[in-house]
Amino acid sequence: MSWGESALWIVAPYVTLVILVGGLIWRHRYDRFGWTTRSSQLYEGRLLRVASPLFHYGLLVVIVGHAIGLLIPASWIQFVPAHAYHLAALVFGGIAGLCTVAGLALLIYRRRVTGPVFLATTRNDKLMFVLLGLAILAGLAATVSGVLPEQADYRETVSPWFRGIFTLQPDAEAMAAATTVFKIHVLAGMVLFAVFPFTRLVHALSAPIGYLFRPYIVYRSR
Repeated sequence: MSWGESALWIVAPYVTLVILVGGLIWRHRYDRFGWTTRSSQLYEGRLLRVASPLFHYGLLVVIVGHAIGLLIPASWIQFVPAHAYHLAALVFGGIAGLCTVAGLALLIYRRRVTGPVFLATTRNDKLMFVLLGLAILAGLAATVSGVLPEQADYRETVSPWFRGIFTLQPDAEAMAAATTVFKIHVLAGMVLFAVFPFTRLVHALSAPIGYLFRPYIVYRSR
């Protein structure tokens, strides 16, 4: 394994985590009022009503799939045949990935063709869209390639490396054995996490999840 790959798979993850955590602390302390989606719903709502659910719900399923694939060791689910596992990942991951791509494409199209929304789009937003698109497309390609028999199983390459990051023992050799498309997906993901605190993506950490479980508010009793 080369020095470059050692730097990518051992040093880069921790640099990314430092930037992510440090950036979030900085953003919350010095730009608390900028911690927002900078919503453009007032400018245009017809496309947004389609694009936003497609993107967000698709992305939610993608995140859940990543959590299952990366955090659960393959030995824990040996009762599931490998081909069946990858086929399920292809079906559910593929559908979720396509929904996410379609939603993102519609969001970009909306920003381009709607005058006020386009004028409200910053360079930061454009960079965010590029990185999101790259990470999602690479992930979709990796999902499709996962069912090919000649491809290395990401549960034996990417997953051990990812879990090792949190135990301070990242398995760089395992990650080096991953296929190119998985490496591109991982690198795009690390860059995306590094810029996360400095973009509108931070609104994901302040989603009003509590509203789903809060008690009813009685404004007027009978």
